[in-house]
Amino acid sequence: MRLSKLRADVLALLFLLPFLIVYVLYTIWPMIKGVEMTFYKWTLIRKMSYIGLDNYKRLLQDSEVWAAIWHSTIFVILTTPTMVVLAIVLALIANRKSRLQKLYRSVFFIPSVLSVAVASFLGLFIFQPYMGFVNTFLHLLNLLPQDSEIFWLSETWLSWIAVSVITLWWTVGFNFILYLSAIQEIPDEIYEAARLDGANDWQVFWRITLPHLSPITKTITMLQIISSFKVFLQIYIITGGGPLDKTRPIIQLIYQTGFRKNDLGYAATMSYVVFIILLVLSAIQYWVNNRKGEHA
Repeated sequence: MRLSKLRADVLALLFLLPFLIVYVLYTIWPMIKGVEMTFYKWTLIRKMSYIGLDNYKRLLQDSEVWAAIWHSTIFVILTTPTMVVLAIVLALIANRKSRLQKLYRSVFFIPSVLSVAVASFLGLFIFQPYMGFVNTFLHLLNLLPQDSEIFWLSETWLSWIAVSVITLWWTVGFNFILYLSAIQEIPDEIYEAARLDGANDWQVFWRITLPHLSPITKTITMLQIISSFKVFLQIYIITGGGPLDKTRPIIQLIYQTGFRKNDLGYAATMSYVVFIILLVLSAIQYWVNNRKGEHA
C-alpha cells in the first residue's frame, strides 16, 4: 500500500514538473532577482554597485512615492464600493424576467472584452471639452450653458471622476457576471416562501439576496482593491498622471523611475513596497472574513 502511494506521488510530481519548472523560471526566480535589485544601483544596462539599504531609506523620505501611493488609494476608494454596488444592480436588472434580458446581459458585459488601451482612448474622446460626448450631452439637456465647457481632464477631482467612470464601465462586466451567476444559484423556493410570508421587494433583497451574495462580495471586493491599487494604463492614457501629477498612481511612478530615469534598483524597491501593501491588505481581509465566519 505504501509503495503504491509513493508511486502515485512520484507520477503526480512528474506531471507537475513541467509547470513547476516554468513557474520557478518565470515567477520565483524573477522575484528573487527583483529583491536583489533593491540593494544595488541598477540601470537598464547593468548592475553598477552595491548600496545596501539606501534605496529603502530614500523611499521613506520620498514625498513623491507617498503621494503616488495616496493617489492609488484614492482610486481604490472611488472605484471599489461603486463597483460592488453597480455590479449588484446590473445583475439584478439582468436577472429579471423580461424580453430585454438577453440584451441587458450583452450590453452590460460587452465593454469588458475591450482592451484597456481601447477603453482608455474612448474615455479620452468622451471627456474632451467642446466635442466630447459628455459635454455635448449636457449641452443638449441644457444642464450646461452653451457658452461654457467642463474641462474634465484639467482639474484634479474631475479627472478622478472621468478615470473612475471609464474604469467602471470597462471592468464592471466581469463582476456583473459573477454576481449574476451567484443570484441564479439562490433557490427559488426561498423567494417563494418569503413572498408567501408577505415580504416586499426590498425585504427580499435585504434579507435573502444580499446575505447569499456575501461570499462572492468578499471575493470581488478583495480582487477590486488589488486591481484598483495596481491601476496604471488608463490613467496614463487619459490624464498622463496630471494635472501636475495629482492623479499619478504608484505604478506609473515605478514605470517612470525605472524606464525614464533609468533607475531600476529604486523602481524595484517601490515595487516590493506595493507588494507588501497588497499582501497586508489581503491578510487583513482574510482575517476579517475568517473572524466573521467564526461568529456566524
